Amino acid sequence: MPKTKLAKRIFFIVFGAILMGVGIEEFLVPNRILDGGIVGVSIILAHLTGWRLGLFIFLLNIPFFFIGYKQIGKTFALSTLLGITVLSLTTTLLHDVPVFTEDLLLATVFGGIVLGTGVGIVIRYGGSLDGTEIMAILANKKLPFSVGEIIMFFNIFIFGTAGFVFGWDRAMYSILAYFIAFKMIDIVIAGLDESKSAWIISDYASDIGEAILARLGRGVTYLQGEGAYTGDNKKVIFCVITRLEEAKLKSIVEEHDPSAFLAFANISEVRGGRFKKRDIH
Repeated sequence: MPKTKLAKRIFFIVFGAILMGVGIEEFLVPNRILDGGIVGVSIILAHLTGWRLGLFIFLLNIPFFFIGYKQIGKTFALSTLLGITVLSLTTTLLHDVPVFTEDLLLATVFGGIVLGTGVGIVIRYGGSLDGTEIMAILANKKLPFSVGEIIMFFNIFIFGTAGFVFGWDRAMYSILAYFIAFKMIDIVIAGLDESKSAWIISDYASDIGEAILARLGRGVTYLQGEGAYTGDNKKVIFCVITRLEEAKLKSIVEEHDPSAFLAFANISEVRGGRFKKRDIH
């Protein structure tokens, strides 16, 4: 891996882990609100024993570092170890720092946002801050449940335990914080500048393709297709656009062929090729 790329990965994993630590220690834990996964278990154990949260986060995740090393690879395992180490140190250093807010709703919302953003950044750059997913992948091989279902069952157990330890109102706030964090992870991983792929099947494919090039400044690719029902050969247009260009593309297709088949799909990342927008004169 080139040094610049490695430095970028390390920077963002450290930054993401620090963000998660801020979300945990400055919003959630002081207000007795939990996160899910191994971090949630660590918060409960730290509360019951009086020991530092960072110690439990590090110790409970260490087994998953070795499992990840064997199952997923060296780069993932080392990235995860770096993230977990920084997260543990951050929660320890921030333990005595005054809390940002004692308002439960604000702590839940902003704690979820900050935490989810941090986790999303770390995942996007090839690491992990919680061993729950690795545990679920291994359990999935022996149990008749999907990875998502195993994680859901595990978190239901954690939030149920939180109800007995911290009170049921805190358990409900914890579920809300977890949901917000989960959505933020999706946003960060997918990116705010989400792209869309468009598939267009029309008898006027050449005219539509030229119009997309001229009016949207986007490149198009022609594919050859065959109708299963009619057996006719069809020219299929494939192109990638941004969300803001979707309405314009629809109007272009409508102008040339109102009966054209048009399908869109979300794309989280685009690399290579000639996706960069051309100038429109």
